[in-house]
Amino acid sequence: MPGPLIVNDSVVIPDTELVWRFSRSSGPGGQGVNTTDSRVELSFDVAATTALSDALKERALSRLGSPVITIAASEFRSQLRNRAAAQERLAQRLREAIAPPPKRRRPTKPSKGSVERRLAAKKQRSALKRLRRED
Repeated sequence: MPGPLIVNDSVVIPDTELVWRFSRSSGPGGQGVNTTDSRVELSFDVAATTALSDALKERALSRLGSPVITIAASEFRSQLRNRAAAQERLAQRLREAIAPPPKRRRPTKPSKGSVERRLAAKKQRSALKRLRRED
C-alpha cells in the first residue's frame, strides 16, 4: 500500500503527504476484533500540498470547504483492504474537487421556422375543434 496516490494522469500525491492512523474497528471481526487495528483514517492537507498547482489548489479549497480531507474506512475486516478503500475514496474526492467547471450553456431561441410550424399546428387544431362545436 505505501507509495504515491495517483489521482489522475497529471496529479500524483507523494506518500509523505498522506497521514495514516489506525484504530480498532467496530463491527464484524470474530476473535481478532479486539486485537487488530483494522480501521483506517487517511488525512491529506490540500493547503500544504506540493502535488497541486496553485490554480488546482484554489479550486479544491473552494469546493471542499476544509483544507484537510479525512477519510475513514472500516467496512472490511482487513486493514489492507480498508487502506485501499480509503485511498480510492480520497482519490475520487480529489478528482471531483479539482475537476474543471462545466461549460456554460449558451442560451438559444427557437428558429423562425419552428415557431411558424408550431403556430400553424395550433391554428389547425383550433379549426378542427371549432368544426366539432355545435353552435
